Parts: sequence; structure tokens; C-alpha cells
Amino acid sequence: MAASADLDERARLAALHELAQLDTPREERFDRVVRLAQRLFGTQAAFVSLVDADRLFYKAEVGIDAVQSPRKDSFCTVIVQEPTTLVVPDARLDPRFAQNPYVLGDPRIRFYAGHPITSAGGHRIGTLCVMDPRPREFSDAEAQLLRDLALWVEKELVTDDELQRAGEVQATLLPRTVPVLPGYELAARCLPARQVGGDFYDWQTTPDGLVLTLADVMGKGMASAIVAATVRAVLRGAGRGVSVEEALQVAEDSLDADLEAAGSFVTCFRAHVDLASGDVGYADAGHGLTFVRRRDGSGEWLAPTGAPLGLAFGAPRTGARTTLGPGDLLVTFSDGVLDLFDGTLASVDEVAALLPDGPDAQGAVDAIVSAARGMRDRGDDVTVVALARTSA
Repeated sequence: MAASADLDERARLAALHELAQLDTPREERFDRVVRLAQRLFGTQAAFVSLVDADRLFYKAEVGIDAVQSPRKDSFCTVIVQEPTTLVVPDARLDPRFAQNPYVLGDPRIRFYAGHPITSAGGHRIGTLCVMDPRPREFSDAEAQLLRDLALWVEKELVTDDELQRAGEVQATLLPRTVPVLPGYELAARCLPARQVGGDFYDWQTTPDGLVLTLADVMGKGMASAIVAATVRAVLRGAGRGVSVEEALQVAEDSLDADLEAAGSFVTCFRAHVDLASGDVGYADAGHGLTFVRRRDGSGEWLAPTGAPLGLAFGAPRTGARTTLGPGDLLVTFSDGVLDLFDGTLASVDEVAALLPDGPDAQGAVDAIVSAARGMRDRGDDVTVVALARTSA
């Protein structure tokens, strides 16, 4: 039995640590719950604790004014051992706690009620508790309300964990390696506004060159991420042996009904680069955020060649062409980059002004990402892809 208990505790701690919430800053979504609990039950203190091996970490608290405390002798240890609500009307009269140092000394607990917070895997990793230095009764209705508030906290933690895992999965869908392209430099970066996002970039080498894709799904979060993964899969499947405009047409035909049902659309820039000649054939589905800076410092914005996926209403996809000469730099980015300025197309020249001199793809990506990281509240996903032709 001791071995089984030890195994359960190790599994519980593993589940707790997987949440990556220990020693994290306070968050309003949890502070709101403990403030509400304190007011509803009229107690001196309320808190959300995460029960580690030898300490309690207070993810949120009111009336305690502490970040953590020793786990030894804590009531929370009892709570995580049982799947039920713990109610202690008067700790001085309860043989389990009458000699507890937290009862005999500060904070002189008399009344205590707590409910376990459970991970997605069913492990009790923390508690939502209220306590007071005065004894009191706790009705069944109040106990149910405390359980409901604990489930609120639990949902926030589990949803956050699921989004983090989804973000990790989404990150694996992005290219893992940068191909070696003699005479060229390729770089890219994606910064979701949340754990998951609706932007993605992709590249595929071909016998004569390189296919680049950047897509931006309307919206943010999980729904947009699912649409983005679907668009990526369709474009990947359609991309071999067809032109860039034909690939977008296949995506349009395949996804139109789904995008309509989801009430969504996708802007997309897709280009095929002939590495020998620098010839670029591209199709732009309502994206319009691709810039070529020439070696002499002049620039060319590549205009859309059609409407976004999901909004073409049967119009055929068309393409256009440009050329990358030695010293030229192509940069395409999502509209989240515009939010670094006034959020309108009028700011595209300011984006271009961020770019370093010369054909420096990594420098271009770093400059835009650095500006994005400097934003306090970034409301949209930021994705950028850059291709520089460094030599003939």
C-alpha cells in the first residue's frame, strides 16, 4: 500500500509539473475566482493552491499575502488525497486538526473548506479553499457552490494545458529545417497571439526550385488553428507538379464548403522560385503583403491576384510573375505585422523601413519579430517569411 501511494504521488506531481503553472505570475482569471469566493462565503481568506512535493504555491489568493508556504501540516494535503470537498466547521473541535500549528498559531484557522482541482488526467494537483478565524457552518448549497468555483479554476487550467499542447503540435507542422539553397538565404518565424494561431508558413523544394507559402486564417485561437492545419494539408497535397495558381484553385475547390460552414476565409501568398534564374511565379489570394526590395533600394509590392480562399465565388485563380536578382530580398508577412503600426495598409512602408540593408533574410525576420515582441498586447498572430538572393 505504501508503494502504491508513493506511485500515485509521483504521478500526481508529474501531472502538476506538466501544467507548467508553478512559480508563474498572478493572473486575473484566477484572482477573479478567489475574490468571488471570499465575497460569497464571507471569509477572511480564499486561495487557489497548487500542491507540490513540499510546498503550496498560491496561484491566486486574497487575505493570505504569500506566494507559497510549506506543505507540512497544510489542510490542502488532506484535500488532494480525497476526491471530495473538505469542510471543517471548527478546527479546534476536529481531532484531525485540533493540534495543527496553523490552528494553534497564525493564521489561527477555525473554519476551513476546500475542494480539489483535478488535471485532465484525473490527478488532484491543487485546491480552491476558503478559511476564517471564526467557526461557522457550511451548508450543502455552499459546498456545491465551492465545487462549481473549483471546476471553473480546473477548466481554466486544463484548457490552458490543452492549448499549450495544441500549440506544441501546431509548431511541429511548421518546417523543421531550412533547405540549403546555393545563392539564397531563407528564414521565417511565426508568433501566435495565443498558444495556437491561424497563421502558418511552409516551404517545399522542387527539382528546379522552391515553393513558398504563407497563409493567414481569419481569426485567432483553436478554430483558426484547425482551419490552418487543413489548408496546409490540402496545399501540400496539391503542390507537386502544378503551378501555384493551380494549387490555390485546388485548395479553393476542396475547402470552399468547409470555409463557408465555418464562416471563415483564408488569405494566402504562394510562390515558386526558379533558383537558377530567380524567376518568381506567384499567386496571391487576397493577401497583398509581399514586398520585394531591390538591390538598388527600390521596392515592389506584389498585388493580390485574386480574392481570399472562401470568398472567390467561383472566379478562377490567376498568377503573376516577378524576378529576384542578386542582392534582392523578398519578404511576405501576415496582417498581424501591420498592428505594429496603425493596423492599416497605409503602414506597409513603415514595415519595409524595418528591414536591414542588403539581402539579409534572417535580419529581416529578426527585425520584424523584435518589433512584434516589443508590443505589450499583441492582438494578432505575426508571421514573416523572407528569401534573399545573395549571389548569382
